[in-house]
Amino acid sequence: IFLGCSDSFFHTFVSDKTITITFKTKTNHLSSMIISIPREIMPGESRVAATPETVKKFVADGCEVLVEAGAGEPSYHHDKDYEAAGAKLMTDTQALFDKADVILKVKEPLFNEQLQKNEADMMHEGQVLITFIHPASPVNHEMVKKLAHNGVVALTLDGVPRISRAQNMDALTSMSTCAGYKGMIMAANDLPYFMPQMFTAVGQIVPARVMVIGVGVAGLQALATAKRLGAITYAADIRPMAAENAKSLGAQVVDTGVDPKLAVGEGGYAMRLPDDVLAAEREKLYPTIKEMDIVFCSALIPGKVAPTIITEEMVKGMKKGAAIVDISIDQGGNCECTPPGKHERIHDVMINGIKNIPGLLANSSTWMFSQNIYNLTKYLTHDGKIVLDPQDEICKGITVTKDRKIVHAGCLEALGADGPLEC
Repeated sequence: IFLGCSDSFFHTFVSDKTITITFKTKTNHLSSMIISIPREIMPGESRVAATPETVKKFVADGCEVLVEAGAGEPSYHHDKDYEAAGAKLMTDTQALFDKADVILKVKEPLFNEQLQKNEADMMHEGQVLITFIHPASPVNHEMVKKLAHNGVVALTLDGVPRISRAQNMDALTSMSTCAGYKGMIMAANDLPYFMPQMFTAVGQIVPARVMVIGVGVAGLQALATAKRLGAITYAADIRPMAAENAKSLGAQVVDTGVDPKLAVGEGGYAMRLPDDVLAAEREKLYPTIKEMDIVFCSALIPGKVAPTIITEEMVKGMKKGAAIVDISIDQGGNCECTPPGKHERIHDVMINGIKNIPGLLANSSTWMFSQNIYNLTKYLTHDGKIVLDPQDEICKGITVTKDRKIVHAGCLEALGADGPLEC
């Protein structure tokens, strides 16, 4: 007899030539937990933290799922589909927050104009929040302090490490894929001229030149999209491997002049550069930047404020009519004058600091995000509650506030604190 079962264990008893096999199903790890899915309130945000597909998974795991009415409509997920998947629809937003053990969101807590409250103040002690928080960004510091003061255990999705066992939880990679593609489409839309080379009856139009700064997941997707649109592509990254990846996509690599020993940290991520080295990098990149039609900024340092690579003076020297898309704006931005959350013409350059670019691909990005957040929630849950193992690399990377303290290293560094900060 061969017996194999990953979700059950069995007991055998042999008596009078009879074999009795008793199967007992393991306790479902998510059972009894109440999960709330609020409607996102950032203007223009079309994503939602769960689809009917992932709600069905949560319900099958034994959870009670509360969904705010209308939460999925912008991404083409309708209330009746959530109900069919087993969710309970709610119209009272505060009650939705009050009842939750775990709150799943897409964006960081924001001020709710209708209720005249910050979402961070709608949460209470012991609740777990899982969302993108970007805790190192200065604009989010007061909100993070509110979460800590209110006793909320806040977990940020941008802290999920890029390791093999966390790949299916890595919402940052998923959203970076969306941002790279859509961000380049937006940049092309900002140009006052054609992207590809054009041959017309009145003469030839040369192709646009595009530079991508920071060639991670988003940068590579942006390069590939620009190439498909017919542009001549350039790329810059302080990490040699990232630069090689860009070269493989046909981009001309611009030397940053940065010693790889200073550039690459644990896991292949970029490290923060000393101020003098960063200044020297700007000087090396500027001759290329000022000739570009599009500059796509996606240079990030995990959990920390993004490096300023393009100063306002550099913008003043760029081509008139050029476009900058700065998708690193959630962590401060790579361009000194990127308007957070806005799209403005500055010094005759169109600069896009829109914060929710993946939300413009509402259906695809929601599907990817909801799968990531389901997998992370299931990973963290044991015996019906979220359990954070202080020795676990994933838990350490995502934890922002706990026990009424800010514990996230990047946030603490940005705040100038030497250790956990009680609020």
